[in-house]
This record gives sequence, C-alpha cells and structure tokens, in this order.
Amino acid sequence: YQMPDMPADAEEGILKGMYRVRPSQHQRRRKRAHLFGSGAILNEAIKAQLILEEEYGIAADVWSVTSYKQLHEDGARVERWNLLHADEPPRQAYVAQVLEGATGAFVMASDYVKALPDSIARWFPSPPVCLGTDGFGRSESRPALRSYFGVDAATIAWAALAGLSRQ
Repeated sequence: YQMPDMPADAEEGILKGMYRVRPSQHQRRRKRAHLFGSGAILNEAIKAQLILEEEYGIAADVWSVTSYKQLHEDGARVERWNLLHADEPPRQAYVAQVLEGATGAFVMASDYVKALPDSIARWFPSPPVCLGTDGFGRSESRPALRSYFGVDAATIAWAALAGLSRQ
C-alpha cells in the first residue's frame, strides 16, 4: 500500500508510537473527529477523513499508530512511576500528552483485534470507539473483508459521527 509521506516533524511520534499524519484542512470547524489507523487501515482512516470533511462538514485529523505496544508500555511505565512517586507531580503517558486538550470523537481502527487499540484507550481525553477484526470472516476481496469487520472508511466515518452524536 502506498503510505503518505512522513510529515517534517513526525520522527519523534513515529518512534514513540503515534503521530498526526494528516491534520484537517478545516481547523475552524466546531465539530471534530480524530481518526487513528495503523498499517493498511491507515488508508481507510484517510478515506474516512474525506467522507467526514466533504460530506458532513466535520474537521477530522488522521493519526498513524506505529506501535500500540510501545504506547501501552509507555502508559504502563508512567502509571507505575506515578504509583511509586505519589509525593511528586504525576507524569503523563505519551498518548495523553499528544492528545491533551483535544476534543471531539476519537476512533481507533486496526486490522487486528479490538483489544489492541483498546489497550491504550484509558489515556485518551474521552473514551474512543475501538474497531478491529475480531473473529473469523471470509470475503472475495479486501474491501469486502474490511466492510465485514467494520474497519473500512465508511464504518470509521460512521463511528466518528456516532461518537459526536453522543456528545
């Protein structure tokens, strides 16, 4: 799959596990979604961004998750440090630092089980919708398989709309 070019300031985020790969072109819009994709599903998140912005007028930032494992380990390390150093100012997980002040709907999509994105959900500003490929599915094509599991662009966009409607 053709992946987007690396943004100029993304190296730290790539190494730490997550970076914003495509900020919304509509920064002034009130309604906002944050779409997180990894691997091949990143392209689906980018397509979902276009659906949200062009069809619904919702600003959407796309984030690339390069390592759920790295992000989870960082968060667990920070929680342990905070537990053992209760008399010092608490530290923040990288996910919480990067998303500090972010509002709107958060949708994480993976072509692996939902438990993977869910492993970092507790460090988000508000509970994200986690999409993944739990179970078994057979299809005649990759797009049909992604639709079956609900990790395609249409489902990612729908999850963002549902998240915004709940707010």
